[in-house]
Amino acid sequence: MNVKSRAHPATHDAQISPRGSLELLSQKEVEQLRLTSDSKLLDLFRRCALAVLNTGSESDDAIAIFETYRDFEIEILQRTRGLKLKISNAPASAFVEGRMVEGIRQHLFAVLRDLVYIGTDIESSDRFDLGTTNGITDAVFHILKQAHVLVPDLKPNLVVCWGGHSINREEYEYTKEVGYHLGLRGLDICTGCGPGAMKGPMKGAAIGHAKQRSVGVRYIGLTEPGIIAAEPPNPMVNHLVVLPDIEKRLEAFVRLGHAVVVFPGGVGTAEEVLYLLGLMLHPANDHQFFPIVFSGPESSRAYFESLDALISLTFGDRARDLYEIVIGDAELAARRVGRRIRKVLSSRLKSGDAYYFNWLIEVPFCFQAPFVVNHRSVASLELHRGLAPHDLACQLRRAFSAIVTGNVKEHGRRMIAAEGPFEIRGEHDLMAALDALLKDFIVQGRMKLPGTVYEPCYQVSG
Repeated sequence: MNVKSRAHPATHDAQISPRGSLELLSQKEVEQLRLTSDSKLLDLFRRCALAVLNTGSESDDAIAIFETYRDFEIEILQRTRGLKLKISNAPASAFVEGRMVEGIRQHLFAVLRDLVYIGTDIESSDRFDLGTTNGITDAVFHILKQAHVLVPDLKPNLVVCWGGHSINREEYEYTKEVGYHLGLRGLDICTGCGPGAMKGPMKGAAIGHAKQRSVGVRYIGLTEPGIIAAEPPNPMVNHLVVLPDIEKRLEAFVRLGHAVVVFPGGVGTAEEVLYLLGLMLHPANDHQFFPIVFSGPESSRAYFESLDALISLTFGDRARDLYEIVIGDAELAARRVGRRIRKVLSSRLKSGDAYYFNWLIEVPFCFQAPFVVNHRSVASLELHRGLAPHDLACQLRRAFSAIVTGNVKEHGRRMIAAEGPFEIRGEHDLMAALDALLKDFIVQGRMKLPGTVYEPCYQVSG
């Protein structure tokens, strides 16, 4: 291994082999991987690999990250016993005493495993009809199965935690405290795998699990290629899964999880909330039981009040009945979740649904179809209360997805730089409430990491 002499940035070269995944590949399979050297798949792997190796970065600027390490290269080498990865000019922070941090090495091969499976078995085969609801759900199931995160005999115990990557220190400590109390109750954690509210619950749960001497605990991180550079996997994640896009990532959360805790966040968190509420508002899901708790410290009360106000105006009391808000009491939030997960067990026993994958929840195609974000598609969104509640939730979720894209995704930021802000248009009262929420997010520092100046990638009109 060589350490580069340049002062900035410090980099390493290395060759690494898989342990625990990808060892049992035939020579033909390795050759197929190696021959993708000029393909879109390998370029995607290079970008995701750099994001993983850049874990711990204090930047959510994907363009800056790729520019800083523009000399980074990764090559698949064929060996008699499988494969190796040859890495050049990797961030030095991924290494300790000349050796790659073990968690980062595992994440790197998890990314390779998932991208290869998605590229070869999902998107380039006739096995899955990605133009149908059932075909997309089946694809999500098999990606999770391939990643070994589906545990058939385990009773419901997985809590999905959503929240922002740019939360403040008090909010972060609160997420740890809730995670601690969840861990004491034997509950595992699933998040979007990044920093902030995605890391805190896992870190806290690890202490709770350690006190209970729990073994085989799961800290599952779900990501997708468009967001991984801005939200690289945190070191607590011990099961990393890469989904093809945000829509399949969101479906994976709902299919895997048994309850959701929503911590303070920004537009990405609002997008997740709208996705879940939209599903639960669909008439086909009237009999589904899916616990949802919003929780944060007293200082985050304004965040939840703003989000609650938009939900109330848009969907009314029926949507508000789907969740409860617990402010300033981490133990109470965890206790409520634990009790409700016991009801999930009873519900699954009664319905016959699997513990490990919620097959019976209805996910309409509107929530599954990838939304291609561009200026025309954003301006064409239907945002008015004449729509059925679940349809409006789908459209509004897409508006938030567009803002996430413009804020942190590389291709989105390039679009904004070239063509200006996205225009979000709709019913006057709804747009006024949306604009007020987004302004609150800006004032509260929830659009970007602390210390950075936020330039809106959108304009709201109605």
